[in-house]
Amino acid sequence: MKPEHIELSQQDMAKVLKERLAKSSSQRTGQRLGLMTSIDGGQLILLLLDPHEGTCQLIESPVQNNAYKAMTSNYAQFHWFERAIFDMFGIIAEGHPRFKHLLLHEQYDRNFFPLRKQPLPEGFSSPVERAYHFLEVQGEGVYELPVGPIHAGVIEPGHFRFSCFGETIVNLEIRLGYLHRGVEKRLTEVPWRKAHFVAEAAATDTAAANALAHAEAIESIAQIDVPQRARFLRTIALEIERLAMHIIDVGGICTDIGLLGIAASMARLRGKALGMGDMLSGSRFLRGFIIPGGTRKVEEAKLSEIRTTCGQLRKDLQPVIAMLLENQMAVERMQNVGVISKSLADEFGLVGVGARGAGISYDVRQHFTHGMYPQYAPPVVMIEGGDIFARERVRIGEIWSTLDTIEKLIADIPAGEEKIEMPTVLPKMAWGVGIVEAFRGELIHLIGTDMEGNIRRYAIKDPSFDNWTAISIAIRNQLIADFPLCNKSFALSYGGNDL
Repeated sequence: MKPEHIELSQQDMAKVLKERLAKSSSQRTGQRLGLMTSIDGGQLILLLLDPHEGTCQLIESPVQNNAYKAMTSNYAQFHWFERAIFDMFGIIAEGHPRFKHLLLHEQYDRNFFPLRKQPLPEGFSSPVERAYHFLEVQGEGVYELPVGPIHAGVIEPGHFRFSCFGETIVNLEIRLGYLHRGVEKRLTEVPWRKAHFVAEAAATDTAAANALAHAEAIESIAQIDVPQRARFLRTIALEIERLAMHIIDVGGICTDIGLLGIAASMARLRGKALGMGDMLSGSRFLRGFIIPGGTRKVEEAKLSEIRTTCGQLRKDLQPVIAMLLENQMAVERMQNVGVISKSLADEFGLVGVGARGAGISYDVRQHFTHGMYPQYAPPVVMIEGGDIFARERVRIGEIWSTLDTIEKLIADIPAGEEKIEMPTVLPKMAWGVGIVEAFRGELIHLIGTDMEGNIRRYAIKDPSFDNWTAISIAIRNQLIADFPLCNKSFALSYGGNDL
């Protein structure tokens, strides 16, 4: 997608945000913040999305004296973006209610900002020390319970600092960044023709979605259209990935409830879904399949085999999911636990299952062109309630709609080429955006080129970045024992957040 690029002063940008950012719009028909970053530390970059029109606008605003007035107090969704910009570029958000480091930990130098290319102001010293200070909850009987970053399960690292009164969680502060790998910087260093190998590994359980967002952004810069068959194949890959991850996430909830038989069945059936990915791409995790210009070649016999597997998988899933939904103990364990209201979900800009489980009807497939969407977009699965059970039902609903979508795509896929040749050089000083509905929600890749046509800025917004705060909100005033279940119901990525 080609964004409309405009330059505004800080004052004019504030006016634009006030006019355009929707307030409490449960249908997300107004504009919303997709991404906030900088190029080199000398400006702010805001990507505003218009779901109703299926368009986006890139606002560039120069920063004076290395600081700007924080926008978090007016727009809650900005709070992690402004902290991340400080970590990466050293730009100060004046008046931010909790201004401290987000991703970089104590071992880094105080004035180290890895993506900054502009020189720091003379005599500059970071106003924030590297030592991290958790919010301290005062009160008789309140104690802190630290969990992580190393956990009992084989999962990614993250630290959870609980402030509790008895068994009740009063506050949760989440500290991430343990998996920061410098992905965005690396994507400006490798030749753009090889960048897709790095881009799809930003979050490896989201390889197809990241590869598609990368390809869409590169192709919009190059101003090329891929063959129709490639668009179908890309969409099939995206839906297979969604299917496999939704199945295992439903099973993960069953594990935390104690329904180990159902959990084991879902793990086995996820293997069938991963097998569909192997049939399509030669990789169970769909690595190396979607590339700028199209996809790898796929034999018709493989597509027929995938379609047959869809029918078998649907038949196998039905009794297992019915067993879960008919188990009153399991349903009661999920109901009214880990609740986030529709208003807070909208205010903090939640996406994906977290948003749709809180009554917000927003699915990128309905609004923004990628693959064969919105033409083949299934109906939005939206559940009111905002609790764990609502999020579980959204995933279950999307399992069925995803199976239907894969079958429709295979039935309608045209013959033809899977790939066209890309140009040797990208256009100079151009921007491209890839917006994709990954299985966790809205995924964005933003790419800008320099005067030689090389990538000068590559920014990624994983859906988890929008949704981590939701866990802190949803677990408040819940029992400590509810946290694993609540955490799994959002099923967020640590690596996708940390990059």
